[in-house]
Amino acid sequence: MDEIAPAPGRPWRLGPRATRLFDVALASALVLASFPMSVLATGQNAWALGLSLLQTIPLYWRRSRPVTVFVAVAGASVLQAGTYDLPVWGQVAFPVALYSLARFGSATAGRIGLLVGLCGAAVASWVWTSAQFAAYPPGLDYIDYDMGLRDLSPYFFLITAIVLAAWALGSQARIRRAYEANLVAQGRQLAAEAEQRAVLAAAEERTRIAREMHDVVAHGLSVVIVQADGARYAAQKDPQVAVQTLGTVASVGRDALTEMRRLLGLLRGTEDPALAPQPRLEDIPSLVTADDRVDLHVPDPMPQVPDGVALTAYRLVQESLTNVRKHAGPQARATVRLAAGADGLDVEVVDDGRGGANDGTGGLGLLGMRERVEVHDGTLEVGPAPGGGWAVRARIPT
Repeated sequence: MDEIAPAPGRPWRLGPRATRLFDVALASALVLASFPMSVLATGQNAWALGLSLLQTIPLYWRRSRPVTVFVAVAGASVLQAGTYDLPVWGQVAFPVALYSLARFGSATAGRIGLLVGLCGAAVASWVWTSAQFAAYPPGLDYIDYDMGLRDLSPYFFLITAIVLAAWALGSQARIRRAYEANLVAQGRQLAAEAEQRAVLAAAEERTRIAREMHDVVAHGLSVVIVQADGARYAAQKDPQVAVQTLGTVASVGRDALTEMRRLLGLLRGTEDPALAPQPRLEDIPSLVTADDRVDLHVPDPMPQVPDGVALTAYRLVQESLTNVRKHAGPQARATVRLAAGADGLDVEVVDDGRGGANDGTGGLGLLGMRERVEVHDGTLEVGPAPGGGWAVRARIPT
């Protein structure tokens, strides 16, 4: 079933097995035809038959060794020109060998073969025309006629046309096959690059989702822990405050669970992201609960910034407040400021707690904040604040 190798949108081609059979059949047909053709054209001439066989037998290897085959055929043709002054059947091998040289060899080899063929056309024309004049009976009036270009031109132009046609067809086939191979290689390269981009995009998306998951879990659990501790202490003195605090715990837990489900839906591919819009600047006040000691200074109304900038600012404030609850101490206060400039958004979160303990080493929160800001070519400064505490300052170009 490998005789024909079809391809979508491309011509049908012979497969490897059919190609070998075709080459053997072509060479065998030319070789076997040498026997009857030598008898019909030249009579019982063993030398003419030998010359034909010398020129046709090498064609069995014309595809695998085009240069060697052409040299052998051209050498046999030269031998014929020097020893036999009449055409022989084996000369049909020369255009086949020249085609094979131009088709399966290099472009330089094809041009050299063309030059050899043109020289052979001139030599063959001279030899055959001279033989014709030499064969005329003696004593005729035209015996003194001088042979010129007018006598040579019919042979020369005919042989030259055959040589040019064989070379042109072989060169065109080689160029076309090289063009197709180049297209196939480019297609494979584009497919490989697309696959690599898909892998990188998937890795980047996993990193983003992991960062989102960290922010959601860290912020939600920190709020739940703080509120639960407050409710436990308040229950002894004011049960009503404990009830309100537990309501806040439940609300924060539900929000964190909803966003975590959204992220897991993205991982599973079962949830439409459009059904769960990403946080915006207007959602930043929701990060501050009733029991947080946080002063919030945001523009009113909120500035219009790209969605990516808004999400980055939201996550910066979220992670910073999470760190305040974890590291700054129970009595620490924090200030959150947002300011929109002509060319960027300024985000600042400063607390007055135990800044020395909030160095961010060993965690992913500060690393995630820095990566988010660098995506937008922004700047992030994180470190101890003057007078104590911890400061997070970022400028995100818009």
